[in-house]
Amino acid sequence: METYQESSKGIVKNLFKGIGIAMLFTVVCLLIFSFILTYTNISENTITPVIIVVTAISILIGSSIGNINIKKNGILNGALIGGGYILILYLISSLLNVRFGLNLQSAIMIVVGIVFGILGGIIGVNKK
Repeated sequence: METYQESSKGIVKNLFKGIGIAMLFTVVCLLIFSFILTYTNISENTITPVIIVVTAISILIGSSIGNINIKKNGILNGALIGGGYILILYLISSLLNVRFGLNLQSAIMIVVGIVFGILGGIIGVNKK
């Protein structure tokens, strides 16, 4: 029988795995988008929507992969992956940008992160 400590170590490992996968996917997608933005005539007005969509898809993928080995609590673990991703993102942003502040876009990102984390957690737990 697995002890609580062994179980919690596995959950924490899966949470960090999910956040890491989401971050990596985000970086790759945004690098591709930056090249597209640089070498085409796409308007810079597309930056914010693309960032929100890429973040949502990244969290969905990271959360579903991070929750594959977990058999229960997909909603909670997914929300933790989405929330952890956003928290790390905003900590890095606040360190790199002196004028960093929370605004409507930040609130949207937080909600999107948690909602798509939950969806990914549900998908991951129910994968066979």
